[in-house]
Amino acid sequence: MREEASVNGRERVIAAIQRTSQDRIPIDCWADKEVTDRLVRHYGVADKEALLTQLGVDLRYVMGPSYRGLQMRVHDDGLVEDHWGVLRKPMTVEGTDRVGRAWSWTYQHVHTSPLQSATTVAEIESYPHWPSADLWDYSNVRQECLDAAKSGAAVVNGGDRLDRTAQLKPAMYLRGTEQFLSDLLLEPAIAECILEHTADYYLSYNERVFQAAQGAIDIFFMGDDMGTQTGLWVSPKMYRRFFKERFRKFNELAHRHGIKTMYHTCGNVTKLVPDFIDCGLDILQSLQPAAMDLEYLKREYGAHLAFQGGVDIQDVMPNGTPESVRAHVRDRARMLGAGGGYIFCTAHNLLPDVPTENAVALFEAYKEFGA
Repeated sequence: MREEASVNGRERVIAAIQRTSQDRIPIDCWADKEVTDRLVRHYGVADKEALLTQLGVDLRYVMGPSYRGLQMRVHDDGLVEDHWGVLRKPMTVEGTDRVGRAWSWTYQHVHTSPLQSATTVAEIESYPHWPSADLWDYSNVRQECLDAAKSGAAVVNGGDRLDRTAQLKPAMYLRGTEQFLSDLLLEPAIAECILEHTADYYLSYNERVFQAAQGAIDIFFMGDDMGTQTGLWVSPKMYRRFFKERFRKFNELAHRHGIKTMYHTCGNVTKLVPDFIDCGLDILQSLQPAAMDLEYLKREYGAHLAFQGGVDIQDVMPNGTPESVRAHVRDRARMLGAGGGYIFCTAHNLLPDVPTENAVALFEAYKEFGA
């Protein structure tokens, strides 16, 4: 029998994926930079890595070549252009937390969708900004993974947030949300062309990343929002027609390299979970508690799929008390942790509206109730 002290983060995560019990439920940490910086100051540690060690976090995310590749072009009017040709405008949201402390958060809001006015497949095909895997420098991918692995944690590769493997989100960025959803019904050839270009890029890009890592990646992380708070963006029938087989290819590519897969999607995607399982997905991430019945997910699909997330960032984390955060975590452990197959995490990033004391209570509760 293995001594508890000998169990590291990677072993805990692999055990969760295999749906077996370990010394405790693995812990993940998703937090905006401002929250991370606050926690670094609170604990008096040197940097983010020291914080993750302090908190007992069992996963480390590596960004791959994206942060060393092309720099976004900043236009004179302040708009930022990414390598897809999508223009974004920095937007800042401000407010106060439940005890009156001011906070702010800046993100990149889509301003211009460059393919919105296209009317033919030929225009889509001739778009000059389709990205290529040749854009990036992969030389440091393996070292980045090896450096992350020194912590003993599972190494997760997912690119940066604006270049994470997806289908629906990049199509919406390029075409505009309303226009692309209309295309799926009225101009399916245009929709198919956009999705094919997107998938071809990601398959080529990720193949290069996985080859460069030489076995040093444990989990491949994809992110796409297929759901809204109340249901799906597209029907299951439409998902199977346009998205499912490409998603299968993403999973199969990772598995050929011995890498497990994790998929982030916000919203209520319960009706698509059987399709995710059929495509070979290993971990479903987000589990937005205001949108999904988590007990149902565990009961119906827990034998086939591991879960990560489920801690509410819409109400409990920003508006609750440390005591209600603790009770919430205890409930997640009871609901999702039995028999393995669960990784503690919030349903999305902890944002600056979360009081520091609630974030501290969250990680303390993970350790208390994860055993």
